[in-house]
Amino acid sequence: MIKNNFFYKKFFGQNFLIDKSVIKKIVSLIDPKKKELFLEIGPGKGALTFPMCNFLNKLFVIDIDSDVLFFLKKNNFFYKIHFFLQDILTFNYLDFYIQNGKNRIRFFGNLPYNISNKILFSLIKNFIVIKDMHFMLQKEVAERILSKHNTKKYGRLSIIMQYFFHIVKLIDVPSRAFFPSPLVDSIFLKFLPHKLFPKMFFDFNIFSDITRVAFNQRRKTIKNNFKNVFAQDVFLQFNIDPNCRPENISLKKYCQLTDYFIRYNFKNKKKIT
Repeated sequence: MIKNNFFYKKFFGQNFLIDKSVIKKIVSLIDPKKKELFLEIGPGKGALTFPMCNFLNKLFVIDIDSDVLFFLKKNNFFYKIHFFLQDILTFNYLDFYIQNGKNRIRFFGNLPYNISNKILFSLIKNFIVIKDMHFMLQKEVAERILSKHNTKKYGRLSIIMQYFFHIVKLIDVPSRAFFPSPLVDSIFLKFLPHKLFPKMFFDFNIFSDITRVAFNQRRKTIKNNFKNVFAQDVFLQFNIDPNCRPENISLKKYCQLTDYFIRYNFKNKKKIT
C-alpha cells in the first residue's frame, strides 16, 4: 500500500497515526522536556517524532524498516533525530542507558500490534533503565493490561505489567485516527515504574513461569494447573481456594506463590512445568 510515496508494509504491523488533534493531545500528555532522554519505538512517518522534536534537544528512534528511517531523514528535524535501524526485540537497552550517562529513558511510541506483548516483556527485563513509558496499544491488549482479578480479561499480561508499573489509561483513539485504518480501536497508556515492591525473594523468570503455567489452561482450577508445582496445602497457607480459577487470584497472591517457590523449591532446582 502506498501513500505520499511511502510503502506501508503489513508484515511489520504498520498503522500510522494521522489525526492531528490526537497527535497534539498525546505530545501534551507525554510532556517532554528538552534535556530528557527519549527513545521512540516505531516512529513511522514521524507523526509523534517531529512534534516531539519541537521540545527536545535530541530524540532517539528505533525501527526495523529502513524505508521509515530514510523517510524521517528527509525532514527538517533530521539533525535532532538519532536513528537505530534494528529489531526492537534485540536492542540492548542497558548499553544505550550506560552510553547516555545512566540517565533513565522515557519511552514512547505506537507499538506494532503484532508484537506489542513481546516488546513490553523485553522492556520489563530492562526495568532498571525506565523512567516512564507512553504507548499506543490495541484496545483489547490495553484492557487486558488494566484488568483486575475476578474479571475475564485479567491474565498473565495484567499481572506482570501491574507488578512493575502503575498504569494509567490516558485517551481512547479510534481506528479512523490511523492509516491504514486498523480493524480495532486503540488506547494510549502511561506506565510509571513502581518505586516500592513487595518484600520478597523475587525472580522475574520464576514469576513469569508461574503466571504462564497458571494461565496456560485458564478454565481449569488452580490445583490442576499447579499439580506438579505446589501441594494443595500451599494454597491454603495464602487463603487461596484450590478450586478457583487463575483469574480469581490477585497479583499479591501470585507474588506470594512466587516467593514460596523460590524459598522452598528453587534451591533444589525444581522446575516449573
